[in-house]
Amino acid sequence: MLDLSLELFAILAVAGFSAGFIDSIAGGGGLITLPALMLAGIPPAQALATNKVQGVFGAATAAISYAARGLVDLRSQWRSALVAGLAGALGAALVSVLPTDRLRLVLPVILIAIAAFFALKPGLDDRDRVQRVAGATFAVTAVPLVGFYDGLLGPGAGSFYMIAFVTLAGYGVLKATAHTKMLNFASNLGGLAAFALVGQPLWLLGIVMGAAQIAGAALGARLASRIGARLIKPLLVATSTALALRLIWQMI
Repeated sequence: MLDLSLELFAILAVAGFSAGFIDSIAGGGGLITLPALMLAGIPPAQALATNKVQGVFGAATAAISYAARGLVDLRSQWRSALVAGLAGALGAALVSVLPTDRLRLVLPVILIAIAAFFALKPGLDDRDRVQRVAGATFAVTAVPLVGFYDGLLGPGAGSFYMIAFVTLAGYGVLKATAHTKMLNFASNLGGLAAFALVGQPLWLLGIVMGAAQIAGAALGARLASRIGARLIKPLLVATSTALALRLIWQMI
């Protein structure tokens, strides 16, 4: 058991609040919390597991906040959430088996492409567009792919869910963001269930950071609901770019 000081708990709680705020709007909260946990001296596997503990709180809060504002019907998402949860658990269970280093090589390219899409594509706003795939098809293709990635690696999963909703389901930016959170919660929970068996999460620290995530996610969801795409798009571009640069920096 690591001996973490009260000061370190406080610093990590601030990281949790910031991550909850960012993640509720654009995804990418793991960009803040996972490096913070590892900088605190927590071993990688334990940091990943603890990150899932606190991430569940933020995603759940954001999902409930958007639902309370009438932007998503959570009851209609339970089947997709179940798929995301199972895929997240599978990804986490296979994290030590699959060649994740190869995936890390292409992730920066994908994230930069996402940033460019939202920065440069004209007409992306809160209006719904043409639905390219049926809901059932979306639930058995995009959802398990992103859920599996969320369990396997995690950072940027919210952005991947969101771009799938925009490009395939035809949702406007705000509606896509709202629908992302329930699935993000489910794949986080599935990943946590698998990591808890092998990663020995620091439950107290995860809960403390999770409480801070709740506050940050509630604030972020409130602002995003009021401002919509004018807030979500630039923040999504910034977080995707920052995550890509961080992954590139790790390779150097």
